[in-house]
Amino acid sequence: MSGMTEVSSLTGRLLVATPALADPNFDRAVVLLLDHDEEGSLGVVLNRPTPVDVGDILEGWADLAGEPGVVFQGGPVSLDSALGVAVVPGNGSGERAPLGWRRVHGAIGLVDLEAPPELLASVLGSLRIFAGYAGWGPGQLEDELAEGAWYVVESEPGDVYSPSPERLWREVLRRQRNELAMVATYPDDPSLN
Repeated sequence: MSGMTEVSSLTGRLLVATPALADPNFDRAVVLLLDHDEEGSLGVVLNRPTPVDVGDILEGWADLAGEPGVVFQGGPVSLDSALGVAVVPGNGSGERAPLGWRRVHGAIGLVDLEAPPELLASVLGSLRIFAGYAGWGPGQLEDELAEGAWYVVESEPGDVYSPSPERLWREVLRRQRNELAMVATYPDDPSLN
């Protein structure tokens, strides 16, 4: 190796905020990583619903958005831009991705919100619209992982469109087969213990 550390891509995995993570933007956050390489990382927070209906900003996509049919705050960066993340059921890696959808990991992918919604209406399992995203510069996420700010776990397609996002943090931790399942019982405010 010539001094370059190989970044093992975490694309498609979940970052689950540890109770130690102090940044209020990411308190109890569950982040789906859409991109992770030596250039940096980009993801969306899956459990931050806003009061804004999808139909208020992207009328054509409202019917395809899963419950709750609101825009989610994907992270603190570019809050005025929208990202669509959708599951295309049964779309294995060997198949051609439908037009207007780019695979991220397994059945999870990004939707081209400029495309006509009817192009994807028949294939989308569920769509979630995010305002903004979470971004990390080169090596920044690795530093945070080394500091113990995040747990890295496998994602499941259902995480993207969880109908009860407020429970997602605990649900994702609870399904882990190790000591992380215990963290799910961590109180919301440790000072109350």
